[in-house]
Amino acid sequence: MSASDQDTPAAAPEAEATGMTPRQARRLRMAAASVLLVAMAAVLVVRLASRTSVLVVGVYGLAMILCGVVIELSRNGRTRLGTWLLVAGLAAALAFDWLILP
Repeated sequence: MSASDQDTPAAAPEAEATGMTPRQARRLRMAAASVLLVAMAAVLVVRLASRTSVLVVGVYGLAMILCGVVIELSRNGRTRLGTWLLVAGLAAALAFDWLILP
C-alpha cells in the first residue's frame, strides 16, 4: 500500500445489510434439502405401493441422493451450486416421473 492509500478513511459500513448472511443461507438450503429428501422418500413409498418398477426406485433414489449431496454442498459453503443442482435435479426427476415412468 502506498501512503495515499493509508490516509484515505475506510468506507463506512452500510447502516443495514440486506439479505441473509451466508450462514443463514446455508442453513436454509440444508433445511430445504432435508424436507425435500423426506418428501421424495414419501413419494417413493406411494409410487412403490401403486406399481413396482426399477425405474421408479431409480428416479426417486437418485433424487434422494441428490438431496443428500446438496446438504453436503451447503455444509461446505457451496450454497449456490447446491441450489442449482437441487432445482435442476428435482425438476428432472419430476419430468422423468411424468413423461417416462409408466
